[in-house]
Amino acid sequence: MSTLIGQPRLPSPALEPVNDEQKRFVRMACSLLLDYPDEKTAEELAAVRAGLDDLPLPIAERLRAFCDAAEKMSLRELEIAYVETFDQRRRCALGLTYYTHGDTRSRGQAIIGFKEALKRSGFEVEREELPDHLPLLLEFAALDDSGVAENLLEANREGIEVVRSALRSYASPWAELLEALVLTLPEATPEVVAAYQRLISQGPPTELVGIGDLHSTPSPLLVSER
Repeated sequence: MSTLIGQPRLPSPALEPVNDEQKRFVRMACSLLLDYPDEKTAEELAAVRAGLDDLPLPIAERLRAFCDAAEKMSLRELEIAYVETFDQRRRCALGLTYYTHGDTRSRGQAIIGFKEALKRSGFEVEREELPDHLPLLLEFAALDDSGVAENLLEANREGIEVVRSALRSYASPWAELLEALVLTLPEATPEVVAAYQRLISQGPPTELVGIGDLHSTPSPLLVSER
């Protein structure tokens, strides 16, 4: 079984308290900037920069670092780097159920659970991505008042930490966004740390399939091996 790379190191919580308005800003900023870059990216980078002075310094520094790196690249260069990072490296996958369920049949049910949670909260999904897609969840978190989004982030914390660790190991500018996000979350519990370290050393869950399963059509909910 392949393992996920990265060091079992979790960042410390932000030194300054983060209020609800700041959390919403960081979640929306990360949602926008973790999405596939397009013609709106330059405007989004400028909007994020405009709000940095209202954030705790450790968070603002990380968001500023990403903006600095992204603005040095052309849109085409940013697109290529994004595909190489998130589409060609499984360790950086943004579908959070991959980390909790791996390539198992239970992943489909987990994705349905995400979809139902968003629907019950009145969040209309207008994206093409699956509901466990991290930028989508962060957009929901920036708008949600029910606490459902925060619960989903916490329930999938180990996956977020693995993505953060993998991005950092690749020296990816997108690691700054995950670092900023984690600084707005509660301190990781011992259970989260243990789950994170298990993912780092063992990788996501897998299941063996029977001969009959080998001839069945793969579910579109499963991530193909890269």
